[in-house]
Order: sequence, then structure tokens, then C-alpha cells
Amino acid sequence: MTDFILTNARLVLPDAVLDGSLHVRDGRIVDISPGRSALPGAIDLDGDYLIPGVVDVHTDNLERQVQPRTSARWPSRSAMVAHDAQCTAAGVTTVLDALCLGDLGFDKERIKTFKDAVVDLDALVETGMLKSDHFLHLRCELPAHDMLELFEPVAEHKLVRMISLMDHSPGVGQYANLDAYRTMRAREGMAPDKVEARIILLLEQRARMRDPNRAALLAIATGLDVTLASHDDRTKEEIAENYADGIRISEFPVTLEAAEAARALGMQSIAGAPNIVRGGSHSGNIRAADLIRAGVVDALASDYVPAALVEAAFLAVGQTGITLPQAVALVTDTPARMARLPDRGRLEAGLRADLVRVRVVHDVLPIVRQVWRGGERVA
Repeated sequence: MTDFILTNARLVLPDAVLDGSLHVRDGRIVDISPGRSALPGAIDLDGDYLIPGVVDVHTDNLERQVQPRTSARWPSRSAMVAHDAQCTAAGVTTVLDALCLGDLGFDKERIKTFKDAVVDLDALVETGMLKSDHFLHLRCELPAHDMLELFEPVAEHKLVRMISLMDHSPGVGQYANLDAYRTMRAREGMAPDKVEARIILLLEQRARMRDPNRAALLAIATGLDVTLASHDDRTKEEIAENYADGIRISEFPVTLEAAEAARALGMQSIAGAPNIVRGGSHSGNIRAADLIRAGVVDALASDYVPAALVEAAFLAVGQTGITLPQAVALVTDTPARMARLPDRGRLEAGLRADLVRVRVVHDVLPIVRQVWRGGERVA
């Protein structure tokens, strides 16, 4: 049985920051009160911030642990444990591991990573040794020949919380600029004639596979109790198609036009936390800070750096003018609701005691000092 009090903390509540104390019992928050606790056993947080455990609805970080070097693949289960530790150290207590289903020639090892990860999660979750709470986010590459055959066996897996529909074909979405696509491929060592052949092949493949794959995927997914998202939306026409098909989340919209169209239809949007930390998109798309200022971002995801989430939340206050409770909700409350996990994401009596202690140093850099999941100290 867990029973402790955290005191002398700056509690980031849904609508305010309260200097106060928080009581945890049996893995749940049982009470929040202003001021210091007089109980001798209370844990003094020295005025640090206390925020809810971070919920990351999209991270590719596992892929980087599996493939730390281009020619060096790490044992998959060991990589999963390392990934878990990195997430927890970053204050992420709930993780949706984003795994790619379908190959468009970017990284053939991704398919093995997906297959191994499903097996590894099943095995490791049963041990109770993972520090963060892990679920699955299936990233489905619509134009890929092998997407459906990979999706069907795992569609009803108990850990699936989100399914996103992707299209990374050249000339579309994130890769709408074909010259930028050519440059990217050239940097990877592909000869110019090979790049042109790849573009022709993938566009022909997209023309044949995208629509039937999309229809088949949606026929299965709309019958499941999972969240559906689109990916890298660029135009209002793409948003309209997604909305008509029952998709209610636009993940990483690459233009303001798309994000505003999503908001007009009542859809939610996810932006990348690294975009905030770096000051812009790594692929030349719209700045996440501009989307937040426009009022069209509901959540942030780590994408490829788990530590970006807490840092982005605190930076967003200065960059966009939103309040700290609003910024923290972008990485806690709203992502939890998106993942259909209403028992977490807020400092509120009755909810899980997923907690993160944060100290801001040099006025701008938030440092995660302690982490609890379900009332148990995990970092």
C-alpha cells in the first residue's frame, strides 16, 4: 500500500498553479490542498513544479534504440527496455509506441521492428517490470503493398489505442516538395537516376494501392474501440476526406490551412514537441508555435525525442502566450483523452497518481527530477 504526501510543491492543476500539497494513497490522488503539510512524513519538493505524468501518443523512439547505427541492430527486447527507461526519465508515464506498418523504401528494418515490438510488449508487460505504461499506435502506410497483411493480425490487439493513416509518397503531405524529396534521397546516397525511378514507382503504386487499402483499413478500424488519426495533412480537401471517413484527429498537419480546416470541422490536432524545442520543423513545414498561437493545437507528441515533451510544454508558455496549465494539458490531459485513458492526465482527486517533479533552471530549462507511476517511484 502506498500512502504519502508531497508538499511545498507548485501544483499545475487544470486551471491554475497552486502552492500546496498532494496526498497519494493506493496509487491514486486522494487530496489536493493549499499550503504546506504539517505532517512530519510529508516529502518536501523544495518549491518544484508537480505536473501529471506525461502521455505521449506518438513516439518513434523505439526505432532509434533498435537501430542505434545504420549497420548495427540491437536485440529487440533489450532495445524496448532502454526505450522504456528513456521515456520514464523524461517524465512520460504513458507511451503509445508508434510502429510503422508498410514499406515505401525508407527503412525495411521498420517492419521487423514492428513485429518484434508487438511480441516484446506482450512479454514485458506481463512481467510488470516496465517503468512506463505502454500501448500501441499503429502507423499504417496506405500505399504500401504489405500494409493490410501486417495490420489485420494486430488490429484487435488489446494494447492498440490509436491507428493513424499515413501516406509518405513523394509529392504528398510531408514530401509534397519533390525537389526536397530528391535532396533527402541524395543525402541517403541514392543516385539521381535511382531517385527518379523510385518516384515514378511509388506514384504508380500509390495510384493503385492507396484508395483500396484505405477503404479496407477503415472498414476494419471503424468497428474497433480505438482512436483514428490522419497524418501530415496539407490541404483542406484532405481534411474533408478524413472527416467524412470518421477520422477526428489530424496528426502533424504540415500547413496552417489544414490545421484550421480541421478545427472548423471540430477535429483535434497533434503537433510535434521537437518542433517547439528546435524552433521549427526539421522538414521545413509550419512551426508548431505558430499553430498554437492560432489556437489549432490540442496536443503535443514527442515524435522522435521523448524528452521534448516536458521542455516543449514549458517553452510554449513563453513562445505562444498560453498559460502553464494550458501548456501542460497539451502533453498530459488531452493526449490521455485522445488515447481513451480518462483515469490519468490531471492532478485531480480520484485519478492515477502519475506524477512528475520538475525544476526549471536558468529560467528556461525544465529538468525532470522525480517520476511516479500509479504512486510508485519509477525515476
